[in-house]
Amino acid sequence: MRAALFFKYGPPSVIQLGEAPMPAPRPGELLIRVVAATVNRTDCALMTGKPFVNRFVSGLIRPTHPIPGTDFAGEVVATGRENSPYKIGDRVFGLNDEGLQSHAEFLCIKETAAISTMPINASFEEAVACLEGAHYAINVLNKVTIKAGDQVLVNGASGGIGSALVQLLAKTGAAITAVCKEAQFPLLRSLGAHQLINYEATDFVKSSNKYHFIFDCVGKTTFGACKPLLLTGGVYISAELGPWSQNIFYSLFTPLTALLPGKKLRVKFPIPTGIRQNVRHFKSLIEAGHFKAVIDKTYPFSAIREAYVYAGSGQKIGNVIVRIRED
Repeated sequence: MRAALFFKYGPPSVIQLGEAPMPAPRPGELLIRVVAATVNRTDCALMTGKPFVNRFVSGLIRPTHPIPGTDFAGEVVATGRENSPYKIGDRVFGLNDEGLQSHAEFLCIKETAAISTMPINASFEEAVACLEGAHYAINVLNKVTIKAGDQVLVNGASGGIGSALVQLLAKTGAAITAVCKEAQFPLLRSLGAHQLINYEATDFVKSSNKYHFIFDCVGKTTFGACKPLLLTGGVYISAELGPWSQNIFYSLFTPLTALLPGKKLRVKFPIPTGIRQNVRHFKSLIEAGHFKAVIDKTYPFSAIREAYVYAGSGQKIGNVIVRIRED
């Protein structure tokens, strides 16, 4: 089968198209013909091996699995047992942020993995665009309790995580300020943002506005820079570890400030959990019309290296799709 391959960590130039052995499903597994996948920030991190902590999952010296890819939408073409809950022809989608080897024409996956039949009202591209960023976004919200009227700022609001987070926040009744390029203002308004800041013209950390929550979905700020903007009891969450992995340490020690006088600010680090439940949750949201895919560009499989270049450029809006089955 045709597959994207990488045998060492590095920039997108390490990705090449080649031939890989055809997988065969064992009992309890499904063989999937992949139709579409995304190239996302997790894929880019696994490709570069940075931050280094990723290598404890993907391989210390070189990639353990040469085929990248963390999500997919496709069709079941074979099952590993007769009484499988899935049948041949089922349209399914799934995610594993530790790697699925989904940038290939076929993959095998356990029936008990984070997969589900696709939303009935979504295309393959739309379905797969509602997985990786949305999974991280809901893990951000699960770390806090947001009430109607709370002032919330989302930095990097037009990215894969940010665009999903704004949609989820809109259901809470929070007052959402989105930081993005001016060109993305119409998109963010349609997703539920109330106030918009063009980061090319304004540095939001110099603003006099105050917030109950600041969510940095692109890791471009620090807790120290955002502290003056947080109200008493305010929470800062970043999608990145921060310089010297400081956000992990802040998340451990800032709760102790509840015992001290002052603003009692907190940092939370959103370690992602519940991936299987989240795939099914977003299927329900999509079918109910409460969540929609945000797709920037779609690349043919033959241009997957270019998709990695663009996804890693920091310029993508929502999701970058690779059409694995180009027919």
